[in-house]
Amino acid sequence: MSYRDLREWLEQVDAMGELRTVPGCDWNLEIGALAEVAGRGRDAPAILFDDIKGYPKGHRVLVGMVESLKRAALTTNLPTDITRNEFIAAWRERLNNPKLIPPEYVDESPLYENVFTGKDIDVLSLPVPKWHDEDGGRYIGTAHVVMTQDPEEGWVNMGVYRTMVHEKDRLAVYISPGKHGRIHRQKAFDQNKPLKVAISFGQDPLLFLLGSRQIPWGDQELDYAGGIKGAPVDVIRGEFTGLPIPARAEIAIEGEIMPDETLPEGPFGEWPGYYASGSREEPVVHVKSLMYRNNPILTGSPPFRPLPGADGCASLIRAAFIWDSMEKAGVPDVTGVACYQNRFFTAVSIRQRYPGHAKQAALIASQNHTGAYLGRYVVVVDDDIDVADMNDVLWAMCTRCNPADSIDILRRTWSGPLDPIIPRDQKGHNSRAIIDACRPYEWIKDFPPVSGASPELKEEVLEKYGGYLKG
Repeated sequence: MSYRDLREWLEQVDAMGELRTVPGCDWNLEIGALAEVAGRGRDAPAILFDDIKGYPKGHRVLVGMVESLKRAALTTNLPTDITRNEFIAAWRERLNNPKLIPPEYVDESPLYENVFTGKDIDVLSLPVPKWHDEDGGRYIGTAHVVMTQDPEEGWVNMGVYRTMVHEKDRLAVYISPGKHGRIHRQKAFDQNKPLKVAISFGQDPLLFLLGSRQIPWGDQELDYAGGIKGAPVDVIRGEFTGLPIPARAEIAIEGEIMPDETLPEGPFGEWPGYYASGSREEPVVHVKSLMYRNNPILTGSPPFRPLPGADGCASLIRAAFIWDSMEKAGVPDVTGVACYQNRFFTAVSIRQRYPGHAKQAALIASQNHTGAYLGRYVVVVDDDIDVADMNDVLWAMCTRCNPADSIDILRRTWSGPLDPIIPRDQKGHNSRAIIDACRPYEWIKDFPPVSGASPELKEEVLEKYGGYLKG
């Protein structure tokens, strides 16, 4: 099931029955609206837009890359019949025993089929959507990767930072405080130098997934990608920046972020479901080159109000990162992790071993690197609770949590401009509710037993009589 690039990935997704092609949409809001409607369903398909209004046939936009477990498995080199728990377990194994394979520089690339520099650059020759009604402009970067290099240490970071088009050769890249690309940018600006940047679109979806994860400082996402694929990622060296660019990407831009020039960026409809970050001045990216394949595909992952459930690819990988961090911090007997509402709500199950175990688990889950950014609630439950079932989690909260004794508040924790509850002039800090929804450890043996049939008996009667329940 291996693939070399987005086009081969699409062939396999189509063979799985999970790709839809939609002709004739307008780049102005229609693509975004259909992506939002289609994305609300469970296992929503990937959608390839073609014949986009005002653009030639073949200039396409793809959304919904990893919104099903099958496509997430295909993308991350796992069996496509994998279960939710097996997916998390596989990612935990990778985090504990990472295989790193550095990228390989190559001379040939289909990106060279169309190369533009100087006055010939026009990023709006591509069907860049306006995704949401109140967006401040057209956003070319929502499912892309941004390459930067640490000006002092030399390592290359690959991040996903939203990218707005101002003019045909002027962009604004918004990077939240604390992100590695933001630190690279500040280091360059402190030296009064621009930061060189390479941005690719329509690359291997695995690179988008890894670029949006928070791996340790100094580690390089391209090395992780090679390890997951079992072979080096082919890259070309950017002529202007010297940065690695995925050789089989659909589109690539090189440029530099200026320390002394800004333009308004935003608002933009973000993943919390609000235009929370508003509009502000952001450093300008001067585009020095634009490259793309014949019939290019621009990938998009426009954020909308968070989906219900905890089975999205990003939520599963985030759960694996949090689980791994908890175990490395010494929290024993973690039995499950689930992330709801993107980053806002984390549920953890444990097998209680000692007084304070639940509080320890909650604090570590809320303040490890993955869990710390823009969280809101962490709930810890016993191991008889299915953290992937929100109703089960709510039941534990309602029956095992005494609010006066079981809830603590952490203040001045890591937030950011996307947090809708924080006033715009105070962005940076929020608070966390730490909720112990476990049976009280002091009298756990005397806690009322759970009523109902045992799981074993339920399975037995369903096997015997379940056929009678079907219409």
